[in-house]
Amino acid sequence: MGANHAHGTAVPSSRRTVVAGLAVLVPLAVVTLIALVWLWPSGGKEAAPAQSGVQRLSGTVVGVTLKTCPAATEGTPQHDPATCGNAVVKVGEGPDEGQDVELRLPSGPGAQHFGTGDDVILLRGADGAYQISDHDRGLPLWLFGAAFALAVIAFGRWRGVTALVGLAVTFVLLLTFVIPGILEGRPPMLVAIVGASAIMLAVLYLTHGFSLTTSVAVLGTLASLALTGVLSYAALGFARLNGITDDSALALDMSLSIDTQGLLLASIIIGALGVLDDVTVTQSVTVAELAHANPSYGFAKLYRAASRIGRAHIASVINTIILAYAGASLPLLLLFSIGEQPLGEVLSTPVIAQEIVRSVVGTLGLIAAVPITTALAALTASRRLADALSREPGRGGEPFGAHAHEAEQEDFFSRQPDPDEDFFSRRPDPHEHDGFFAPEPAPLGRRGIASAAPPAREDGAASRGGFFTPQPRPDAPSRPEPSPAPERPARHRRRTGR
Repeated sequence: MGANHAHGTAVPSSRRTVVAGLAVLVPLAVVTLIALVWLWPSGGKEAAPAQSGVQRLSGTVVGVTLKTCPAATEGTPQHDPATCGNAVVKVGEGPDEGQDVELRLPSGPGAQHFGTGDDVILLRGADGAYQISDHDRGLPLWLFGAAFALAVIAFGRWRGVTALVGLAVTFVLLLTFVIPGILEGRPPMLVAIVGASAIMLAVLYLTHGFSLTTSVAVLGTLASLALTGVLSYAALGFARLNGITDDSALALDMSLSIDTQGLLLASIIIGALGVLDDVTVTQSVTVAELAHANPSYGFAKLYRAASRIGRAHIASVINTIILAYAGASLPLLLLFSIGEQPLGEVLSTPVIAQEIVRSVVGTLGLIAAVPITTALAALTASRRLADALSREPGRGGEPFGAHAHEAEQEDFFSRQPDPDEDFFSRRPDPHEHDGFFAPEPAPLGRRGIASAAPPAREDGAASRGGFFTPQPRPDAPSRPEPSPAPERPARHRRRTGR
């Protein structure tokens, strides 16, 4: 964790800063690991049993026959003519694999449309009867996933590969720890906090590497996540929300005895984690880059400069959160808009109030993440600068900017190379010389400004072209006098005028 940022810094990592970071992160990682093992689902409690004897099989539509739908009775919606008819489906697996069966097309409101060549999902009952259930979307989803992975790798390269590995770790922890743990009756909020901490530790270090910048982002995310959990618990109790807003939540409460309010808390915490790590990593990297570009900046200047960037980031992210929740609840909002309920009554319904609380609490945690992470990163960067100065003999208390060149020379071999910088694009350092002949300062004029006239050499001759001719070394052999140039022909003298 003591490695510098990818672009290098002018000051090496402070030993005290690294030790302080390890003193906080190691106990947190150990506690997370112990809680992960303690809460890991045993697999003893199974989920709700599925329909007995029902098999889910694949098939392909080989023919469709449409017919006129029966006349709808008064008060029932009219069927779409395309949904009435029969379909011949070739069974793709199971005891009747390869056989063609004729099935009735689904009808009614919201029924799917099927055509020849469509891959479908079949339900086979205990009596051997088949029924068309839905489209088989396996192939499109695999293609979308492959396109997503290729785009991430093409743009992010090695960083994109590590991001995909972190995404895989997230799915593994959600599917093997969080969901089974809640189904077994573990406290949903505790499972969510432990799972979110494990996801954060694994994903951030896998994606961004083991560095002091990543460690600061981890600490900022943990602090903001804990604050989000406390605010969520207080907000749900104050708003009298129990998490039951639809039939699915009611079924979980009645059949599996799951704490629906704790489940709502868990969903808020896990949902906030995805946005929190974005903000914390951005702020931590911002402070590191500001400290690298401005080595003389202390804690106050770093905090103020990075906070301005954080405020601009938060202003756009807040709108993103609200629009994401509004988009997910758009059908429900449309349903309420055609009713005759006043706006106040609509907002106070459990399902809308739950989304409002989720949005407000997530936004508050996001806002708190900016000053927390920025302060931690600025404190770390300023301590690194102070410790680097204290290691320089005879320079205690002097400003760092006066000796930035010496500090950079001390850290030349410890910093990581910049992948975007090559030899030809590197700007020359005016303090560097070849080690043999150091340039002498230019003489001052009457007003203290360097004189433009070239200085005279010891033999009285001025230097050529305004550049200084190096003085010969005492032990250097004397150079022979150059031979005179041969006389040019008269014809050449007439043509050139010389």
